[in-house]
Amino acid sequence: MTPSVIYQIYPLGAVGAPIRDWTDPHPEKHRLRRLEPWLDHAATLANTLLLGPIFASATHGYDTLDHYRLDPRLGDEGDLEWLFAACRERGLTLILDGVFNHVAKDHPLAEMAARDEQGNPRAFEGHEALLELDHTREDVAQEIVKIMCHWLDRGIGGWRLDAAYRIAPERWGKIAAMVRERHPDAWLEGEVIHGDYPAYCAPGRLDSVTQYELWKAIWSSLKDGNLFELDWNLKRHGEFLDTFIPQTFIGNHDVERIASTLGDSGAALAALILATVGGIPSIYAGDEFAFRGVKAEGFAADDPLRPKLPGTPEEAIVSPAAQTMWEVYQWLAHLRTSRPWLTSARTEMIELENTACTYRTRGEGGELTVTIDLEAPSATVSEGGQDIWHLPALD
Repeated sequence: MTPSVIYQIYPLGAVGAPIRDWTDPHPEKHRLRRLEPWLDHAATLANTLLLGPIFASATHGYDTLDHYRLDPRLGDEGDLEWLFAACRERGLTLILDGVFNHVAKDHPLAEMAARDEQGNPRAFEGHEALLELDHTREDVAQEIVKIMCHWLDRGIGGWRLDAAYRIAPERWGKIAAMVRERHPDAWLEGEVIHGDYPAYCAPGRLDSVTQYELWKAIWSSLKDGNLFELDWNLKRHGEFLDTFIPQTFIGNHDVERIASTLGDSGAALAALILATVGGIPSIYAGDEFAFRGVKAEGFAADDPLRPKLPGTPEEAIVSPAAQTMWEVYQWLAHLRTSRPWLTSARTEMIELENTACTYRTRGEGGELTVTIDLEAPSATVSEGGQDIWHLPALD
């Protein structure tokens, strides 16, 4: 199973669950079902739903306490069954966020934590509440496989592997091999911010990794008026496509909202690039409505990036710009679903200046030509010698 387009939701934030200091002995039940209208919405844009952490955790979901139980802030077992059925009914493959590099210090697996030189449990990137597991231990690998297969048995289609870059590629290879003995079609995607992308996706390892290099090149080249940076990274992106299909994005739960970085027109241009180059594009809920969100400071730095979603997607259309952005995303999603060859297509630059370029994306089944002018700003997509899309006015 290879996704064509992914729609990503961070559920704890999306449903308005309390993130910290939640001590209510009678928490509201069934918050997960608030996502129902957003599942309908996701199915108009994507064939795959990526949910951020849904398992019982201490605060933000990435400090897991129990990998086998739905977070009580989201609901109960009945709500899980509802989710699985709702995704099936809408033709959405469900991918869950697997936090297997580290656990909350009160997790039963914490006794398997890696140790520093003094023999103390090793914290994940300085976060004392998160303990890194010792992935050189065979029993740790077996526990991860057990958890992954449990939920694959329940009907999910795959996993996003959080902080995959903290675990050696060969260790992922061993874990993936054991998982695929039972679930040969499971989709395994790793969060790799930096490092040797192809090593993680070598034969028998992960299917894909997050393409942070291209993400940075898209927003940075548009913001700085330096499309040479985009050109350089598209060449590198093409090299990745020779061996695996990266998961591409311009927004997720960890990065500043693209409309905050670039404004509405710039965000639409970024979405256009995402839709017209090879890879598996991922849409972060709210970007299609020009949501804003800037990283804060401290432990709650990511909260502005993970807001409560309106009750329905229609309620997210709060301005003409939000309406136009939604129309942009609808068209670009249709482009991807109607031209599946784009997933593995290669892109070459035809004309290039600092603030203007024309590139051609070609695959087995078609070809698109894209022209961008940052000064105007303007953009055109052509196919078979005919213009099929123009960037609308947003700012």
